[in-house]
Amino acid sequence: MQLSELRTSWLPQVEKEVKDNILAFWLKQTPDAENGGFLGEIRSDLTVVDDAEKALVLNTRILWTFSSAYRIFKDPAYLEAAQRAYAYLTTYFTDREYGGLFWSVDAKGKPAQTKKQVYGQAFAIYAYAEYFRAAGVPEALDQAVELFHLLEKYSFDPVHKGYVEALSRSWEDTDDFSLSGKDLNEKKSMNTHLHVMEAYTNLYRVYPSKELHGQLKGLIEVTLNHIVDGQSAHFLLFFDEAWHSKSDHVSYGHDIEGSWLLVEAAEVLGDSDLLEQVKITALRMAEATYLEGIDEDGGLWNEADSKGNLLDPDKDWWPQAESVVGFYNAYQLTGEEKYLNAALASWKFIEDHIVDREHGEWYWGVTRDRKPLTAQSKVSAWKCPYHNGRACFEIIERLHQAH
Repeated sequence: MQLSELRTSWLPQVEKEVKDNILAFWLKQTPDAENGGFLGEIRSDLTVVDDAEKALVLNTRILWTFSSAYRIFKDPAYLEAAQRAYAYLTTYFTDREYGGLFWSVDAKGKPAQTKKQVYGQAFAIYAYAEYFRAAGVPEALDQAVELFHLLEKYSFDPVHKGYVEALSRSWEDTDDFSLSGKDLNEKKSMNTHLHVMEAYTNLYRVYPSKELHGQLKGLIEVTLNHIVDGQSAHFLLFFDEAWHSKSDHVSYGHDIEGSWLLVEAAEVLGDSDLLEQVKITALRMAEATYLEGIDEDGGLWNEADSKGNLLDPDKDWWPQAESVVGFYNAYQLTGEEKYLNAALASWKFIEDHIVDREHGEWYWGVTRDRKPLTAQSKVSAWKCPYHNGRACFEIIERLHQAH
């Protein structure tokens, strides 16, 4: 399929989905009129959970999404939503005593979980940098830079490289590392490193300091040397501080997401030798996911064990979103039609099975026989507009910028 065809047939679908469904849902359903900011949880039938905690991940991802939407589309409603998210984060999540941001606040905005989860700090950097890119608010850039220095001071491991998962509220050692109940309680993880890299990449666009250059380069190298398994080209998921792997599970969504985020990081960094290394690894990752992770219906499985046996028969929303971008990125790097076809098949799977035509936005996922997963909430700590919104933004920008 030619670029001109993609622009006339695919681009309008993607723009319609992100504007009329994803962003429209979050604008209409999620502002918290009583307590400010955004609601912490909304069930799949749109029932609001009034006393739900408000998570740092949800609120930073809302800020990132609407900042990005405003930067691309210039709709003032998107800027207003970004300003609302920024104001709430600054007022309620910021730890004025120790710096950084709380992991969660209660429905009224009082600190709830106060540990410094590095994953959450990374998403704040990512979001503040994007808000600065979109709206030019200098305080947002200052906050992003301050968080970068806090992570370098307290979380960076000068001996083994990389970053420890979490610290106490006052940035001291803790033994409570895990992001969620599903994760292993280990000192380092693929997931946190992936998103610190993503955050530093976005910050480097607007703050190309020498120190940040060195640390972003180091993150890319740590990913290539320790996190991507040299044999299988899958991400290893959990580690001790010296990078001994503690899990043999495969996360197809993270593999395909990481394949394009690695390329983006190396491109923004501007190191041509490193970029060539990264492209080779990224294509191996995309190919492994292409061969092992796709079902006959075009959807991407969630997880498998090291032998390729499925650990989860469902297909969650976010791996589908990442596969659209990851396979399109592989197509851009190689020109191989199979990757374009995989990206388009992922998009069709989303349109046919993941988009919620009744209540808006996307279902959490579908079962093996493609029944919607409605027990999981539509809005929650982990159900945000970032994976699906970003997939649309990426395809829109890539189709506009391509020659």
